[in-house]
Amino acid sequence: MITFTQAFENSTRHVGQPVSRVDGRAKVTGAASYAGEFAEDGMLYGVVVSSSIAKGNIRGFDLQAALAVSGVVHIFTHENRPDLAWFDRSYRDLIGPAGSPLRPLYDDKIHHSCQPVALVVADTFEAARSAAALLSVKYEESPHQTNLRGNLHTAREPEWKFGRTPPPSPKGNAFEALKACALQVDLEFMAPAEYHNPMEMHASTVLYERKTGHLTVYDKTQGVQNVLGYLTKVFGLSKSKVKVVSPYVGGAFGSGLRPAYNVFLTVMAALELKRSVRVTLTRQQMFSFGHRPSTLQRVAMGSGTDGKLKSLIHEVYAETSRYEDFVETVANWSGVLYPSETHHFQHSLVHLDVPTPMDMRAPGAGWGLYAAECAMDELAAEAGMDPLQLRLANYAEVDPLSGKPFGSKALRACYEQAATRFGWEKRPREPRSMKEGHKLVGWGMATGAWEAMQLFAGARARLDAHGKLGVSSATSDIGTGTYTIMTQIAADVMGLDLEAVTFSLGDSTMPFAPPQGGSFTAVTVGSAVKSACDKLARKLFKLARKMDASPFAGTRFEEVELTGGKLRLRASPQDAVAFTTILQHAGLSELEVKITALPSLKRMRHAHYAHSAVFAEVKVDEDFGTIQVSRVVSAVAAGKILNPKTARSQVLGGIVWGIGMALHEEALMDHHFGRVMNHSFAEYHIPANADVDQIEVIFVEEEDSHVNALGAKGVGEIGLVGVAAAICNAVYHATGRRVRSLPLTLDKIICP
Repeated sequence: MITFTQAFENSTRHVGQPVSRVDGRAKVTGAASYAGEFAEDGMLYGVVVSSSIAKGNIRGFDLQAALAVSGVVHIFTHENRPDLAWFDRSYRDLIGPAGSPLRPLYDDKIHHSCQPVALVVADTFEAARSAAALLSVKYEESPHQTNLRGNLHTAREPEWKFGRTPPPSPKGNAFEALKACALQVDLEFMAPAEYHNPMEMHASTVLYERKTGHLTVYDKTQGVQNVLGYLTKVFGLSKSKVKVVSPYVGGAFGSGLRPAYNVFLTVMAALELKRSVRVTLTRQQMFSFGHRPSTLQRVAMGSGTDGKLKSLIHEVYAETSRYEDFVETVANWSGVLYPSETHHFQHSLVHLDVPTPMDMRAPGAGWGLYAAECAMDELAAEAGMDPLQLRLANYAEVDPLSGKPFGSKALRACYEQAATRFGWEKRPREPRSMKEGHKLVGWGMATGAWEAMQLFAGARARLDAHGKLGVSSATSDIGTGTYTIMTQIAADVMGLDLEAVTFSLGDSTMPFAPPQGGSFTAVTVGSAVKSACDKLARKLFKLARKMDASPFAGTRFEEVELTGGKLRLRASPQDAVAFTTILQHAGLSELEVKITALPSLKRMRHAHYAHSAVFAEVKVDEDFGTIQVSRVVSAVAAGKILNPKTARSQVLGGIVWGIGMALHEEALMDHHFGRVMNHSFAEYHIPANADVDQIEVIFVEEEDSHVNALGAKGVGEIGLVGVAAAICNAVYHATGRRVRSLPLTLDKIICP
């Protein structure tokens, strides 16, 4: 007997193919509209005024000059803002950590630099911006603390909210075991705060319907229903009165997981003024909320002369705000990759006068695997072993932390294929042994891992009288290819051409979907789309059996197939009936189903991860210390690759980001002012085309029948993890110098 899942796998025409983005034309022609581009006649424009101090109190405003600007309609501050339903409660959005989120314009207290203190609203953007520049705020400043290292003495254990995995309990006495090990490394790694900086800045446009008071909220977000829940609770609104829409997102990387303050301010202004309003943040204001937190990590490893780990210690100090406990799973990642006879993991928070950090691509693993994989390289040097040889000596056959078997793990194949393509066997053991003119050449490698998660989501599938299929779910596409992949899945299940399928997303009235993030959207929403289309196909089959002289009478669903807009018998393909004919016979103009797909309980029996092996070549100028990443080869095992073209794009983007982590990105905090000083693209460095050379992505074949019905794992984060470590290890091999703080700027290379 052939099951429907097997039939789907055996008849795929589109899934697994390098299909170009179905939304590509809309984006390159400008037809795609983003949150700050929706408009209507008579719209008002808001400009946010940010605090100039890091901590203290507001003692007053001088609004006279601002109000005198022609076109200014209103200026909101904490002194005149409207009362709100949930302002005095600790409402948490779906993604929010433990604590009370920032309440914009709530009172006179300043919690961090660039906190919103006023909103100027005018009939033109230019008038609002001009008035905002004239608005004067009087402060009473208080001493602030923004230095992580300088405040380690205040560190404490965090409150772990559901969805965040605390470090596992200690195994044995790792500290005593370390002392007894023949080989030991005990290292400290410093990583700076990083900011998401997507191309599209955060913006909200609220269209106010005067007759009904209904709000249509266009917002840059990764979760329209998360924003809807936030707005309805905070403003005491009925969900029937609000719709949140986000059809296109110009990059987010985690910055849109939580409702940003711009959407709060825009809705507040629209409700109070009973007008449509738009608020767009400046690039500088993009540094006033959410970031990858700065961390200080201690990684200690001990082994015998064979390199097998006997002791593993990973301790983390990370920053958070005064009002929320933001925590990531940082320390655990070293234990995910390598088993050790003993281990100890710890995560501590240092509360500072900064905005609450936020998930950023590969949260936790980005910093945790950087430190762990650099430490593994140092242990390999101590053992006199090849770095790849050491990793193979500590290869985990089962999940070291849970003890569960892996649903699939093709990491050995990743090592083998990437090493072969890179030419790793030609690597000399000694540092400073390869040179190209005035440049020292180094080769380094690292391992990557990311959990293959799946949540629950809903989807709706509708087949119309013309044989066109519409599928929808309230998910997002932040540039990952969601539109395309869902179209491919739906087309394959229903046996249609891609042109006959339209997938819609980004509307809070659509079936539930979690915010897009964590590399779980493709499989979470994809499973819902597949299930909805499966149910629709079965419903269509039941109608076909009821037709007069139906060729399907007395048959089972497993005996038919859907292809070319027709239902036909597998045994006799000439017996086929068009979808349109079936609907017409049933007297229906359309056929619709709506479902919610849940993860299978069977997947809980296994551990599920995507893995990668990253090999990097660097060339370091011997005189100036400048670093060029000349080659990167990354082999990724992520189950079934739904679309090699969009998946490769995701991994390429992750590798480029990893180059940025290693060499460029750093939020420079002036602790005297408590403010990020390089808050622009001119001074916050990210990789440019000149910084990116040869990149090769290999997708290693991997089958996993346990992870989900699609057999797929997400690829958004796996492209990033391990890259920074591979580059750092390559720099050591080139120069013989270990630099344990990021980014690897030339001053650290010349003057270690």
